[in-house]
Amino acid sequence: MEQTAHLWLFFVLVFGVVVLPGLDMAFVLASSLTGGRKAGLSAVAGIIAGGACHVAAGATGVAVLLKVVPSAFNALLWMGALYVAWMGISIFRSGAAFSAAPLGDRLTPAATFRRGVLTCLLNPKAYVFMLAVFPQFVRPEYGPLWIQALVLGAIIAVTQGAVYGAIALAAGRARGWLESNPAANVAAARVVGGLMTLAAAVTVLEGWRSV
Repeated sequence: MEQTAHLWLFFVLVFGVVVLPGLDMAFVLASSLTGGRKAGLSAVAGIIAGGACHVAAGATGVAVLLKVVPSAFNALLWMGALYVAWMGISIFRSGAAFSAAPLGDRLTPAATFRRGVLTCLLNPKAYVFMLAVFPQFVRPEYGPLWIQALVLGAIIAVTQGAVYGAIALAAGRARGWLESNPAANVAAARVVGGLMTLAAAVTVLEGWRSV
């Protein structure tokens, strides 16, 4: 019973982190609106793959480096924020409908997947979670650590898939309506681009650590 409660608590914490708007959510939303449902789901798959890398880093202690070397964390923070801000500004300044693919030529699902992985890997919120929360749920009395890491990683992946998948599907449907309403389409591009840029700025302001 104690271990079950332990896993439920972990799920609640993960869910709270995933539903909080941030870089990953902004990327999924933008991908769905610019490329449709398939692009959105490819972005979700990339985010999940990136999350698996975070779990591996946390389980092997790689994340400790980011804790003891604040400058490394800050470098990661800036790279992730600038990457998402660049996408947001590109969408905002395009002045075109989402169907016009303001980020350039329409990305293939594989390219969107790779960008999803990169976005997740450059998301400092994930590293904060792996440093502050993840270690508290890996306990020797619950069995082999690698099995625990797999279980906790599966909870993260399922939660990301459910939340971001729902956003991708909803945005994919909205894209059809936006294509038939040019004015609303341009306004939505402005809003999404602005939100992505804002998410990047907030990430830097809230995550910066003094060396």
